[in-house]
Order: sequence, then structure tokens, then C-alpha cells
Amino acid sequence: MAIPVIDFSKLDGEERAMALAQIANGCEEWGFFQLVNHGISVELLERVKRVTSECYKLEREDKFFKKSAPVKLLKELVEKKSGDKLENIDWEDVFLLSDDNEWPPKTPGFKEIMTEYRAELKKLAEKLMEAMDENLGIPKGYIQKTFNGGDGEKAFFGTKVSHYPPCPHPEMVNGLRAHTDAGGVILLFQDDEVDGLQILKNGEWIDVQPIPNSIVINTGDQIEVLSNGRYKSVWHRVNVIPNGTRRSIASFYNPSYDATIEPATQLIKKENKEVKYPKFVFGDYMSVYTKQKFLPKEPRFKAVRTV
Repeated sequence: MAIPVIDFSKLDGEERAMALAQIANGCEEWGFFQLVNHGISVELLERVKRVTSECYKLEREDKFFKKSAPVKLLKELVEKKSGDKLENIDWEDVFLLSDDNEWPPKTPGFKEIMTEYRAELKKLAEKLMEAMDENLGIPKGYIQKTFNGGDGEKAFFGTKVSHYPPCPHPEMVNGLRAHTDAGGVILLFQDDEVDGLQILKNGEWIDVQPIPNSIVINTGDQIEVLSNGRYKSVWHRVNVIPNGTRRSIASFYNPSYDATIEPATQLIKKENKEVKYPKFVFGDYMSVYTKQKFLPKEPRFKAVRTV
């Protein structure tokens, strides 16, 4: 079983209706799909691969194996010979890129290349959200405007750069524990050689197949709420392997912390269905999510403070 692969260029041509239908199917039936011919040049993606790999080797790999908590805790567990597994930590080297935090300073060209990449990816996210608007039958720009908390550019666009190094005891630790994503639309540029990403579908964990230069899309909890459950955020995880370092660059278009999220009024009226989710401020949801990220998502929606 393979997750859907969609030729995004067809959205601008005679096969637009088919592309929209494929996006709708990806959102409704899977929560994950891959975009090819998405408009971001292969040349830029190759530079992103190079500079993120160089950054890991130059600035992070040595620290991970010598000083990180996962390495230390795994070593202690192996020495105990208890047969237990590390349950509350991930075998992941990770840092966040956003407009207002410090970026890796030592890797030549890193900031320039990643700034260019993030700008292109943000445009792709906004175009994809407009396709979701159209499929849901809500006004064009509705999702983006909701995430911005109205007019302006207040939505948060962040990029998580992760590497999952080879692990000598992959059966004893998670690469990244199973979870759903808190935010809006997630755009992943994953490794095309080292796999490990899986999604949960119909009770079965299935691999997200590596496709060179594709962008993997998944919908977060806030898209589930806005669509009144028509689109679902999906459980996913990363497994570690004994050889090979997996690269993962996940960018997320999230609401601003003061944005109010609720099922789209126009959608509720159009479909004449009951409202399945509360109305809340995204920052309040994140306060719950940070404590319950790896727990079932339904209680998070119930626990969030209603506006």
C-alpha cells in the first residue's frame, strides 16, 4: 500500500478538476500525500540536501553522539540488559528555523539557501490551502486568513530540520514517537534513500515511500477542526535503522497563537451537519498539545478552553 502521489502542475491546466479530486482524496482518505511537479526547482532542492547534510556533519553530528540525552540513556539501558525500551525520548537530532531565531552559523550558504527554500515552500503551502478551500466549498483564502487571525501575515511558518542517525539498537528506541501534528499544513522534504517514516491507516503502519524531490503533505489538527472532521490529522512515526542517516526537513504553516479556530461556518451550513469541534484560540490548544502530544488527540480537543 502506497500513499497517493499527485502531479501538482495539473492544478493549473486542463486536468485541474482531476487534480482537485486527487487532493480531496488525499486529505479525506489518507491525511498524507506526495506532490511531484510542485514548482520548486530540482536545483534548489539539491542545494537544500547538500547544505543540510553539511550542517549536520559540521555542526551537530559529533555533539549528538557525544553529548545527547538519547545516546546517553540508550547506553545506560543496554548496560542494564533489562530488555526495556526507551519510551519517552526520540533518537533525533533536531533544530527549528523561523524568522526570529538563531540559525546554524558555521555552514557556508546555509542561511541563504534555506531562506530561499522556505520562501518557495510557503508559496506552495498557500496555493495548496487555496485548493483545500475550493474542495471544501469555502471562500478562497479562508484557511490562510483564519491562520493569520484575520488580515495581515501573522501565521507561523517554521521549519524543523531533523536527522535520524544510525542506531546500534534500533529495537530499543523510537526515531520519533507516534503523534499527530498540532498545526495546519505540513510540507516534508524527506530523505529519498533512507526510509523510516510511517503512517497509521486502518490499524496498520505503512511506509511513506521515498520519491526523489517530492514534497510530502500532511494535514494537522487545525485542518481537522476547520473541516469539521472531513479532513483528518493522521498518526505517524519515524523508525530508526542500524545504518544510514535519515534527513527530514518538515515545514509547517500554522495559525498564529492568537488565531481563533473552529469549524468553518460556511461548511457547516452547506453540509447541514452538527459542529463536532469546539471553538478555541490556537495558543490555548498548544498549551494542551505540548503536554499530550504523544497521547490520543480526541481528549486534546475536549480539554482546550472554549472561546
